[in-house]
Amino acid sequence: MKSVTTDSEEATIALGRDLATRLGPGSVVLLFGDLGAGKTAFVRGLAEGLGVARDEVSSPTFTLIQEYRGGRLPLLHVDLYRLDKPREIDDLGLEELGLESVVAIEWAERLPQPPLDAVRITLEHVDVSERRVTIESSDLGKTDSP
Repeated sequence: MKSVTTDSEEATIALGRDLATRLGPGSVVLLFGDLGAGKTAFVRGLAEGLGVARDEVSSPTFTLIQEYRGGRLPLLHVDLYRLDKPREIDDLGLEELGLESVVAIEWAERLPQPPLDAVRITLEHVDVSERRVTIESSDLGKTDSP
């Protein structure tokens, strides 16, 4: 586990960009944090690190799943904010969708059974511009940086 404090949205994006360089097909990134904590900014960094323009990334709150292609791997960006029943989430079929992609899931605490090998990202407000970003992963634990 590693915690980093970022002092801007750009620094949060940079953490996501760095993490993306170490993700492969089937990687799952679970994002936890309150509204405005920087989850979508982190996903913009993941997209950029995978070779997708970060401007294409927006919160998929109403569409539930956005797919971004054009990089070294597709990125599936999932937002579970509007779902609160396990069956609604199971019906998305996330396990099958992400086999050849990187899957980033916002509001991951709503998952009935999160994947055990997923990377867990927790974003917390420190103040108006600062965020504490905690990165947990058994696979990435072999390195010293996120």
